[in-house]
Amino acid sequence: MAKSYVKFQVTKDVADKALEAVRLAKQGGSVRKGINEVTKSVERNLASLVVIAEDVEPEEVVMHIPTLCEQKKIAFVYVPTKQDIGTAIGINVPCSAVAIEKAGSGESAVKEVIAKVTGKAASESGSKPEAKKEAPVAPKAEKPKKEKHAKPEAKA
Repeated sequence: MAKSYVKFQVTKDVADKALEAVRLAKQGGSVRKGINEVTKSVERNLASLVVIAEDVEPEEVVMHIPTLCEQKKIAFVYVPTKQDIGTAIGINVPCSAVAIEKAGSGESAVKEVIAKVTGKAASESGSKPEAKKEAPVAPKAEKPKKEKHAKPEAKA
């Protein structure tokens, strides 16, 4: 039975590609592992892809991550087990979620997973949202100086 936080089903090839992207990013990029670290990475808009395990107990622990990813427009994908994620990042314990911040040599794999999950072409999907650029500030125009007129002297 699917957990309540699992919003869509992922095929085995997409899950395998996501785990491969995590492995490659771990070797040459930057990944954040664990629920707390993933949450911080998503809130700060640093994550380009979030991988969540489907077998997390209690499910309330990861329930907020898909919603947070949707709000921040960050791609996320599910894999069957926590052990798969742990193995992919090179640790001997299960891991509930991982965020890829810098893909490194796994950039093409990350883009491919994002394209498959979001349904967009790989060229359209950026690895992370661009920061909003502020409009250049125009120099303030100087106010014209008022000339002081001499008051006419009162005649006595």
